[in-house]
Amino acid sequence: MKILYFAWVRERIGKPEEDIELPGDVKTPADLLAFLRTRGPEYESAFAEPDVIRVAADQTHVEHDVPITDAREIALFPPMTGG
Repeated sequence: MKILYFAWVRERIGKPEEDIELPGDVKTPADLLAFLRTRGPEYESAFAEPDVIRVAADQTHVEHDVPITDAREIALFPPMTGG
């Protein structure tokens, strides 16, 4: 699955995207974030507070408990700010 990283998530991980073969038990964004945190200190830093990470599956925003097993692309980014 293609995983895209944005803003400070990308900065902490050190790459804008990657293709990852996910384990079979990764079925939701919450599962994905928990899996990614195990991939090294840069991922642990990026996903230390998984509840603040926004997720888009195939360019549609999704909640952390929605199945993503059929998605081709997942985008992960921090909350948006602005004024």
